[in-house]
Amino acid sequence: MPERFEVGLPDGVRLHVEAAGPADAQVTAILLHGWTLDGRSWHRQVDALSAPAGGVRVVTYDARGHGRSSCMALPTATLAQLGDDLATVIDTVAPSGRIVLVGHSMGGMTIMEYAHRHPAHFAARTAGLVFVSTTAEGHTHTVYGLSPRIARLIRLAETTGAGVLARCGSWRAPRALLRALQPSIRWMLFGNHCEPADIRLVTSAVARASLRSIGGFRASIGAQHRLDTLAALAHLPAAALVGDRDRLTPPPCAESIAAALPATELTVCPGAGHMLMMERPDEVNAALTGVLHRVLAEAPPRLGGATTAGAGA
Repeated sequence: MPERFEVGLPDGVRLHVEAAGPADAQVTAILLHGWTLDGRSWHRQVDALSAPAGGVRVVTYDARGHGRSSCMALPTATLAQLGDDLATVIDTVAPSGRIVLVGHSMGGMTIMEYAHRHPAHFAARTAGLVFVSTTAEGHTHTVYGLSPRIARLIRLAETTGAGVLARCGSWRAPRALLRALQPSIRWMLFGNHCEPADIRLVTSAVARASLRSIGGFRASIGAQHRLDTLAALAHLPAAALVGDRDRLTPPPCAESIAAALPATELTVCPGAGHMLMMERPDEVNAALTGVLHRVLAEAPPRLGGATTAGAGA
């Protein structure tokens, strides 16, 4: 059974954290979920990495306003804040040793923001990266699999709706409404095939996210551009994965990440959508274990406790 606990943040928000594996592991893999989801989205990766092979500790946590973590003030519903939160989580759950950061969608963007805002902290601790269905270019490539004209109309409606939801505080969407919206959720997030259990888990996660987080993070997610930040990380073992049916972060998003990180292993999964951890767990697990093996094979650098670096936005 995983260890469950909370991490307190400086502004009073409390994050729900789960960890599996030895506390003195050589490497800690921290898995960051996407927008409106929670740490359960990684359950197939946690199961695979928690097999008794030793050497790796696996950590997941629910971002502020998501899952079992507490809600937050609206001004802190930004990727910049999520990058700061990640620095605090690392200092708390893995104060020493090497870190492999694994991010899906908003989670991948959180990793980029952490690298941008805390470069010394990131450099001292991070030994590998895995990006799953994410982007470093905001909504540049997001057309929902539709014509650009229709995509612009959808984005306008989405942005307007996000502003309304952001003002709804810690309320959550009614489960009955989300069940009615399951066909739309399935179309937006999944590719050619979707297991019933997966759509149920995703719907359950959305039901746990506060309306403030669903609406509040939208502007920050759409505006982020961090290709220059990634270009400075080319020395790290890395992997990027995307589904060719991904309507939110389509293949050009992963291709630009791979171009910024030339040593990155790029995997495009035919027929898969945005939820690769569920749709293509074998491919995601293989990419993650590949990066972990490369990190474990390297001579450990002289990493002490986390260094402190101020935000450098």
